[in-house]
Order: sequence, then C-alpha cells, then structure tokens
Amino acid sequence: MPTYSKTTVMLAASISMFLQASSSSSFAQIADAYDYLLLATNRTSTMETEMQEAADQGYVFAGVMGGETSFGGNEVVVVMKRSGTDRNPRYDYRLLATNRTSTMQGEMQDAGDAGYVYKGQTVFDTTFGGDEAVVILERDKEQRSVTPYEYRLLATKRTSTMQEELSEAGLAGFKFIGVTVSSTTFGGDEVVAILKRPVSSN
Repeated sequence: MPTYSKTTVMLAASISMFLQASSSSSFAQIADAYDYLLLATNRTSTMETEMQEAADQGYVFAGVMGGETSFGGNEVVVVMKRSGTDRNPRYDYRLLATNRTSTMQGEMQDAGDAGYVYKGQTVFDTTFGGDEAVVILERDKEQRSVTPYEYRLLATKRTSTMQEELSEAGLAGFKFIGVTVSSTTFGGDEVVAILKRPVSSN
C-alpha cells in the first residue's frame, strides 16, 4: 500500500472539497435556471388554449397584465416559466373573461369547485368599449387532496362602499387576493376586488 506525505493528503483533500463545491455550485445554477415564455394576444378567447399548450410542455403561470400596445389596440400578456430541472406537465389552467362583473363570481366558483385556485387578474380594453375583467386559475393535477375555496367578488364605483364590503368580507373569514380598476361599458370606473376562504368541511 503506497504511503503519502501529509502535504499530499492535505492537497488531495483540498482538491476534493473544491470539486465538490464546484459541482454543487453548478447544480445550484442549473436548478435555479428558468425558461420564460411570453404569450400575448388581443383575443382572450385564445389565451387559455395557448397557456394550456405551454403548461403541457412544463411551463407554469408567472404573471399577467393587460394594456395598450405601441401599435394601437390592447393585448393581454401572460408570462410563464419552466424550471431547468423540473419540466413535468402538472398544471391545468382556466381563463375567465367577462365585461359583466356580476357573472364573474359564479364562473370563479364553478372553477373553484372543480379544484382550480386563483392565480392572477387583470383588465383588458375590448374593441366594443369598456373593459373585460380577466381572471386566471390553476389546478394541480398531481395534488390528491384539494382545498376547496369559496370566492367572493366585490365590484363598486365608490371606494367608500368597497371599504365597507371588504370589512364585512374580512369579518366573515375571506382573505383578500387581488384588485383591479376597470372602465365599465356605461362609463366611469369600477373597483373589482376578489377574496377567498376555505370551504368548511362541516
């Protein structure tokens, strides 16, 4: 069995520790790397399909915004991301869009009952006048037990009224999750807030 000097053993140990640290650092860099995908359309009816196609390739929702483009008109922009190490397609998406906030709560609740959870919201200026409220929900296909949520949508033109309704919802156990301000088809602006609370098992 060969005999090594103390200096050689210490040098070998140092090299080994350096290689391990470099390997760990490289792995961390790969693990922290993301691919980003930007989806943009002036038709909300096509965005859900595009999001689901991206999700089937391992992308997950990261953010949404609606706004005016430099060429005129408006677009809904969704950013999706994909991990460098985890590209398993595990999410389904549902996009709800309406210019009547009175119908949005029912649509959100139907999605919530099907296991979808709120992820984001924005407003989109339609070609017919007024704004369209857009809400994005996500469902984890691998999650066996899903916590059902009850959703509440508050919409009013008066901030003083919104304050009262938010306070009442908070006392009832609802948690605030998002707010937007949109123009109605009848003129004026409407504040739209969305809240949720877990559905009691009792």
